[in-house]
Amino acid sequence: MKTLALRIYLTVVTVLLLFTLGTGWLAQRHMEHERNEFQSQAASNERAAAWGELIENSLPPVSQPEADQAQALLEWAARLRLPLALDNPQGRRIATSDLMQERLLRQRGSLIRLQEIHLSDGRVLWILRPSLVARGRGGPPSGEAPAPPPAGMVAPPHWFGGPLGWLAPPPWLLSGAPALILSLLLLFVAVAIGAWPVANRLTRRLKALRQGVETFGSGQLGHRVEVEGRDEVADLAQSFNQAAQRIEDLIGAHRNLLANASHELRSPLARLKMAVAMMAELPPERCEALRQEINQDIKELDALVEEVLLASRLDAKSELDRQPVDLVGLAAEEARRVGAVLEADEASRQLVKFDERLVRRAVRNLLENAKRYGGDREPILLNVSAGPLLAEISVSDRGPGVPPEECERIFEPFYRLPGHAEHAGGVGLGLSLVRQIAQRHGGQVRCEARPGGGSRFVITLPKQPAQWPDSPGQKP
Repeated sequence: MKTLALRIYLTVVTVLLLFTLGTGWLAQRHMEHERNEFQSQAASNERAAAWGELIENSLPPVSQPEADQAQALLEWAARLRLPLALDNPQGRRIATSDLMQERLLRQRGSLIRLQEIHLSDGRVLWILRPSLVARGRGGPPSGEAPAPPPAGMVAPPHWFGGPLGWLAPPPWLLSGAPALILSLLLLFVAVAIGAWPVANRLTRRLKALRQGVETFGSGQLGHRVEVEGRDEVADLAQSFNQAAQRIEDLIGAHRNLLANASHELRSPLARLKMAVAMMAELPPERCEALRQEINQDIKELDALVEEVLLASRLDAKSELDRQPVDLVGLAAEEARRVGAVLEADEASRQLVKFDERLVRRAVRNLLENAKRYGGDREPILLNVSAGPLLAEISVSDRGPGVPPEECERIFEPFYRLPGHAEHAGGVGLGLSLVRQIAQRHGGQVRCEARPGGGSRFVITLPKQPAQWPDSPGQKP
């Protein structure tokens, strides 16, 4: 699994590596280009100097008419097939070869460099060679000058850049160190732009997660965030969805608990109100019976309030108070209260770590439920057994039993089988508390049919062995 930290680290390293490789490649290309330019320029200067010396020796002296000088220059330009031009010592153009005029007219939109050769008599010879046509660099090299317009021509407003020459960069920016710096800047911009999608993808999911948290916090408890990828952000989004689901379920359970509790409280309160109103009008012998009914209603209210508070504490309590518990001893005490028959195997006599108060309450609820609905045909059977990893507590009765389709619903808060509330009473929270207690211990509870008739409720709890205080490993 790629982690977010690793992805960020690899992104930074990759960007630095690309920038380093690109910088090295540009520097190498720049040095090779400069070396080739220097060698080419040196060779060109040597050839131009040789041509200049040859033409100077072949031209008529400066004292001769300019027409003769021009004729001689044009002849040598035709022989050497070179674009040539000649200026007198005062800088006025004497002659320009046809090839020079053609090249200048054809390349008027390009940057052009000419080789300038000063003759010994003060005249200036201009040589335009194909190798000296500008190739992306500006400014003439040493010993060269910008190309003058041909004789008889007027230079355009932007001779070196054409009519749109103002769009071209300045010549100093296209040569030497400025060119290298510009290339590095362009490379940096390209790498920075290329790295943005990676960084944006990493932060986009964090922004979506933040918006999801804000939406959930505004009260939309059903909102969930999308889980993308397999990194820490995806784990965080999944954890948020799980926590949001638990919160939604908890709040929904609390709402149902309060709604059902308020409904259940109305019945005994209404009976109490009516009994109090009737006591003043009834004879003494009827008042005693009415007082017993009032006490029964008060006990029912007290039991309801106690179970509601216990259900709330189970939801709010984060940790269990696990202590070494003698499970068989606890079961024997609760069985004695209702006259149940206890059966236990040898493995169950070992101490285990449970929240004793909660486990005792679960066993008591199952026994009272069996006594209330199980009838009096046979004693209630309480069985305690243990395996290597699990402890099992079961309560069996010979009552009317639970229909298979109702075996899950009876563990819902305030749910009672049709007709049972009128005959046996109860508030419908006992079995719900049993399931909550089992789940808080990492276990479960189930209802199944008992062979021969009746019901069997089984609590299965993960076993955490403990030591006896006085004699390790066995009961004293």
